[in-house]
Amino acid sequence: MIKEIKELRTERLLLRGWRAEDRAPFAEMNADPAVREYFRSVLSRDESDSQADWIEAEFSERRFGLWVIEIPGVSPFAGFTGLSVPGFEASFTPCVEIAWRLAREHWGRGYATEAARAAVEFGFTQAGLDEIVSFAVPANTRSIRVMEKLGMKFSGEFDHPLVAEGHPLRRHVLYRLVR
Repeated sequence: MIKEIKELRTERLLLRGWRAEDRAPFAEMNADPAVREYFRSVLSRDESDSQADWIEAEFSERRFGLWVIEIPGVSPFAGFTGLSVPGFEASFTPCVEIAWRLAREHWGRGYATEAARAAVEFGFTQAGLDEIVSFAVPANTRSIRVMEKLGMKFSGEFDHPLVAEGHPLRRHVLYRLVR
């Protein structure tokens, strides 16, 4: 783990760097079909660990990344939120994306929006970003609702280049937030 990772606090949450003990609940979350409903598949433990490796490497390369969402006194690992650079080319890249994912037992309590607001504020005030984007499949109304609560505006649709042609999850909506 990189010790220089900036921690962010909200009224109910701590956004922090990753620890070794976060990998097991991260893998459980990534193996949950409900959590991964709008992704191509659930992840194996090895795939989940590889994703955690990538997340940790992003923090060492950039001044931001995907923080663990901890709910003090409730859960040491509820999911993640933060800023990342998509690893594909599209009409709107290069860009910085706000992303989040929560374990199912933490849905419906406003944690994703609360955590994402802190990450957006960090992106604009401390990382010096001028714009942050987010995207999801059109059926993912929960994530689209978070985007709208963040003040993001619909900016169009695109076919995700990492999803095969003809796949039902290929089409995505794009939202933008400008500083």
